[in-house]
Amino acid sequence: MDIRDYRVTGGKKVVLAERPTTADKGADKDEIRKKLMPANIGEMANLQEKLYAENRNSLLLVLQAMDAAGKDGVIRHVMTGLNPQGTQVVSFKVPSSEENDHGYLWRINKALPRRGEIGIFNRSHYEDVLVARVHDLVRFSQMPPELVTGRIWEQRYRQIRDFERYLGENGTTVVKVFLHVSRDEQRERLLDRINEPDKNWKFSSGDIEERKHWDKYMLAYEQMLEHTATEEAPWFVVPADNKWFSRYLVSQIVLEALQAIDPKIPELPEEEKAKLEECRKILEEDRSR
Repeated sequence: MDIRDYRVTGGKKVVLAERPTTADKGADKDEIRKKLMPANIGEMANLQEKLYAENRNSLLLVLQAMDAAGKDGVIRHVMTGLNPQGTQVVSFKVPSSEENDHGYLWRINKALPRRGEIGIFNRSHYEDVLVARVHDLVRFSQMPPELVTGRIWEQRYRQIRDFERYLGENGTTVVKVFLHVSRDEQRERLLDRINEPDKNWKFSSGDIEERKHWDKYMLAYEQMLEHTATEEAPWFVVPADNKWFSRYLVSQIVLEALQAIDPKIPELPEEEKAKLEECRKILEEDRSR
């Protein structure tokens, strides 16, 4: 699978209606689930251990999508083999009063992965150019009125590009995934949450309200993808109607990002190696007693 087929080229017009939401015709579900996916997870775990041991770089995976597109499932299935000690998942909800008293990137900065870690954002700073744009929330925010102009979104796109460039230049690789689910598939998944008792807890009437703004969201996503996809922080539009396929594709994207970082187990200085030898002898002598 060539992940470049799903990558967005910054500056070029994005039309989501022209991008697939279903699995590639040649994709073999059984092979992916039984062979390819486990192989990816195993290699990701191997690279994560090196990333954690090296403690120099970090990886940030940003997940954005419409409701019921499968963000939680991607996190659960793709990251299942990783060591929790070196992984953190942050879900961004409606901003608190404290968060609203700061710029929109303040809470994002606080949640960034440390060196050696993999961070996963379930929603992110992109909510401030998606939900905020669809519902015109900046008009009712604590932003100084004179700063809320017709260029507010272009300014935020620039701020986000600069922020993500800063992260890359300081050792954090940023990879962004938009799970592209069709409107029909979303309807069926929301119905499942209503019709199946063990899924009722997942349902929110707010999802139906947001669904009414589908076309506005698609336009906001297109603008977001077009203006914030960069070489150092790429966007990938992942078909999400088939969960087994989207999960595999995300695992491939994460795996290749880790391979590009190419972390190494650090080699000890000679004096530390000498101490290891001393400790080995002590322990072996203790064994023989």
